[in-house]
Amino acid sequence: MGLRSKQGVAPKARPGAPGLAVRQAAVSLLTEVIDRKRSMDLLFDAAAGDAAWRALPERDRRLTRAIVTAALRHHGQITRILATLIERPPRRAGAFFRILEVAAAQLLYLDVPDHAAVSVAMEQIGADRDALHFKGLANAVLRRLGRERDAILAASASPRFAVPDWLWQRWVAAWGEDNAARIVAANLEEPTLDLTVKADPSAWAGALGGMVLPTGSVRLIPDGPVEALPGYAEGAWWVQDAAAALPARLLAGFTGKRVADLCAAPGGKTAALVLSGAHVTAVDISPGRLRRVAANLQRLGLEADLVEADVLTWAPAEPFDAILLDAPCSATGTIRRHPDIPWLKRPEDITKLATLQSRMIDRAVGWLRPGGTLVFSTCSIEPEEGEHQMAQALHRHSLQIVPVSAQEIGGIDGVLLSSGAVRTLPCHLPAATPRLSGLDGFFMMRVRKR
Repeated sequence: MGLRSKQGVAPKARPGAPGLAVRQAAVSLLTEVIDRKRSMDLLFDAAAGDAAWRALPERDRRLTRAIVTAALRHHGQITRILATLIERPPRRAGAFFRILEVAAAQLLYLDVPDHAAVSVAMEQIGADRDALHFKGLANAVLRRLGRERDAILAASASPRFAVPDWLWQRWVAAWGEDNAARIVAANLEEPTLDLTVKADPSAWAGALGGMVLPTGSVRLIPDGPVEALPGYAEGAWWVQDAAAALPARLLAGFTGKRVADLCAAPGGKTAALVLSGAHVTAVDISPGRLRRVAANLQRLGLEADLVEADVLTWAPAEPFDAILLDAPCSATGTIRRHPDIPWLKRPEDITKLATLQSRMIDRAVGWLRPGGTLVFSTCSIEPEEGEHQMAQALHRHSLQIVPVSAQEIGGIDGVLLSSGAVRTLPCHLPAATPRLSGLDGFFMMRVRKR
C-alpha cells in the first residue's frame, strides 16, 4: 500500500480485525529498535529479518515498513507530544506506549484514516493484560491527536525535538544552529531512490520517470519494489545515494591498475571502480555482506576479486596503486534513509569508531606503493570521523592532499573545503521540492603517498 507523507512485545488481539496483523508487527518491530537497540535494516531483511513481518503478504509488509519508518523518523517528536498529553505516565503498562506511538505516527504523519489507526490501537490495548487498564487514557489521547492534529504538529515543529539532545548539540557545535536545523529538516523528508547507471543517465531518467543530478546519478521517487523497475534485472544500474557514488569517482584514471575497496559491502563502490577499468580487490569482514557484493556484481555483469578478511589483520601480497577506504562510522549522514540511527547510537560510539578508522587508515597507507592514492570516506557528519580524522592522518604519515575539483563532483555548491576535501551535508543539493532535494552526509579526502 502506497503512503503519502503528511507532513513490550506486540500484544495479541482478536484475529481478523482489519489491519491488526500489520499494526501488531509494527509495534513489535518498533519495540525491537527502540527498546532492544536492533537495527531496522536487519529486522527488514527479506531473507533473515523479523519472522512475523516476513510472513505477511507483500502489500502488508510494505505498509508495516512505512508505519515503522514514520514512527522512527518522528520518534523524538512523538515522544514529546505524548509526554505533553499524558500528565502522569502509567507504569507497568506493557506495550502501551509503543502502541500509542504506532498510532500517532499514522494519525500525524501518514495518510491512514483516523478511525483505522484508533480502532486497531484500541484492539491492541485491550488485548494487552497490562495496557488494558489504561484503555480510557489511550482512547482520550488518540482522539485528541486526531482532533487537534495541526496545533499539535505546530507545537512540536522545532527541529531540536526530532533528534536526541546530545546529537543536536553536536551538530550545532560543528555546523551552527541554522545548518543543524536544515540537516534535521532534510532528514525528516522521506528519501528518494538514487541510482548509479552504467551508461546514459538521461535515457534511464526518462525510462524511470526520474531526473539526472549534477553528479550523474539518477533520482526518482520510489514506488514499489526496486527489483520490479526497468533495468534492474538487466544490471543496467544499482541503488546508491548520490553522495555515496562520489568517493569512487575520485579514483578515476586507474584503468588497468590494482585498486582495493576496503569495507566494500554492499558493493556499489566496487562496481564503479570495476566499471572504470580498474582491477579491483574488494575486502569485507562479513561473509554475509560479501555474498551481497558478489550477488550485486553478478547481476551487473562485473567481476572483482573478493576477499573475506579483517582489514586490521589482513595484508595483501603486493602493494596497491590506489585504495578506497569507506570506513565503518556512526552513519549520521544517512539518517534520512536510516531513521533508527539517532536512537541506536550513543556519543561514545563516535569515539570508538574514530579510533577504529584511525587504525584502518594506518593499515591502508602501508599497503600503498610509493606515489599511490588513498581516498578516505565516511557517511558521517561528525568531524571526528572526517575532518579531524584526516588531519591526524596527515600528521602521522607522509601524505600529500590531492585536492578534489568541482568538476569531479558535478559542481555541487558548498561542499568543497579549503583543504581540498569534500564535505556533503543532508541539506545540500537543493531541488524543486524538499523531497527531491538533499543527499547523504559524507566526508571524503584524496591523498597521495609520498
